[in-house]
Order: sequence, then C-alpha cells, then structure tokens
Amino acid sequence: MDKGFKRGLAAAATLLVLAACASTPVSKGGGGGPVSAQADRRLESQAAAFESFMRNARGIDATFAGPAAVAEGLRIGSGYEPKQLEAGMVAYAALAALQEPKFVAGVRKAAQDKSGKGLAARLTARPDLAATLPGADAGAARAAAALYRQGEALEASGKRVKKASYDVQRQAWAKVFVPDAKARLTRVKQISSAGYRPAGGDQAQLYSTLAQGGKRGGPPSPMVSRGLAVAALTVLGESGRAGALMSEPRSGMCVRVAKLNLYQCLAAAGPYYEDIYCLAQHGMLEPAGCATDSVRPIRTAQR
Repeated sequence: MDKGFKRGLAAAATLLVLAACASTPVSKGGGGGPVSAQADRRLESQAAAFESFMRNARGIDATFAGPAAVAEGLRIGSGYEPKQLEAGMVAYAALAALQEPKFVAGVRKAAQDKSGKGLAARLTARPDLAATLPGADAGAARAAAALYRQGEALEASGKRVKKASYDVQRQAWAKVFVPDAKARLTRVKQISSAGYRPAGGDQAQLYSTLAQGGKRGGPPSPMVSRGLAVAALTVLGESGRAGALMSEPRSGMCVRVAKLNLYQCLAAAGPYYEDIYCLAQHGMLEPAGCATDSVRPIRTAQR
C-alpha cells in the first residue's frame, strides 16, 4: 500500500476521532482526572440552565448608572423558569456526583452484585436509596458542595445589589417613578416564561465550574439524594428513567415563591431604586437561598 495513502487514512481516522470527541463531551474526574461517566445531552442541558442563570445573575453590576442598567439587571434576574431551574438543580447535583470516581465505581460494583438486579427500578421509585450505594457519601459531598457554592456566590452578589438599592437613592434619576410599570412587569414575566436559552460556551462553563470540586459533608438532602439517583441511573445506562426524578418539592416550591415574590414586588414598586431592591431580594437573594437550602436535610432547613 502506498505510504502517502496510509498517511491519508491515518489522518482521516484522527479527524473522525476528534469530531466524535467534540460532539460527545464527557464528564471528567475532579482536577482533570480520568473519565468517570458520560452524561447525556439532556442532563447537560438541564444542568446548564441552572449554572447559566446563577452565573449571569451573580454577574449583575451593582453600580447602576441609570434606568437602562436597572432594566438589564431585571432582564438577567428574571431569566429563569421555575420548573426548569428546579430540574436544573437536580441535574447539576447529578453531574457533580458523576465527577466523583468513588461513587461511579461504587454504582458499577453494586450493579454487578446479586442485589443489583432491578437497581435502576428501585432508584427510580426510591431516590433516597442512592445514599446507600458504595461511595455515595463522597458523591453526595461533592454534589452538596457544588450546589452550595453556587448559592453562596449569588448571595454575595445579591447583597451588593441590595446595598446599591439604598445607596442609589442619592441620585435624582433613581427616585423617578418607572414609566409604564405595567409593561415592565409584563416584560419580566415574558422573560421568565421563555426560560433558558443556550449560549455559546455554556457547556464549557458548566464543566469548568464542576471541576472546582470541593466537598460538603452531612446527611444528603432530598435534592442531593435525587441528584445521586440520577447520577447512578446515568452510570447504569438507564438515564431514560431520570425524567421522573427531576423535581424536588421543597426546592421547587422555593424557586416558585421567589419568582412570585419578584412579580408582586415589581407590581407594587414605584421609583427605580425600588426595582433594584426587588431584583436584589427576590431575583438574587431568594434563588440563592433556594440553592444553599437545597443541600440541607429537611430537619435542619431554615427558611
């Protein structure tokens, strides 16, 4: 066979491998370690909806220079649909657990044991059973840390914006009443109902954030347990069952109430500085609290 032809075949094979890698990203162990398990695109998209909102919301600039800046802040702070954010929290916890090699190995071991027969069905019916799997403590600690870190970061930004709602009152424009406040509220509701819209780089940002690792101990919360169960189903090749687990009542209620509070606050707001307060309290601090509280067992939750 001609050497040039051989080189051409080798180059073509390399291109095919690279293309496959580009189209099918995988979850990697913390710190760029070996591959732990592969998540499907749907799970990644759901997790990205959560990570993207939290990242964009904590990036809201607290140095409001005028009405346009307030409107932009509200656009970002209202940019989540509650059910989508709730599912995104579960998915984010699952992807974080998949970064833990001990958990992934433990799930695979459990599946090979005699008691592993029907494991996927049991996890779907009782997601709390995921906490009993080998390596679950490590997976839960990683998932809890990932969720808590997101909430903590948004809380810090929310506090800065809340402070700005008071500081900005020294400026004349901030005391002016928002013109056509009803239309402003309608826009906010439309943005919310539209939900997550993928942007370039979201997937890379998602895995970059997850790669930060970290662990947070303690008994797994219902949210973390669901994340573990979804992660386990992914390892078992049963991700199709995960749809039944993408809702967690306590956290779901939390994000819905936060959004309703934002609507009610804006409906009653007058001048621009009150819009900034609504954004900080209900568009940032309350969703942040939903994320941090989601990792706390029910008996220790504080709302």
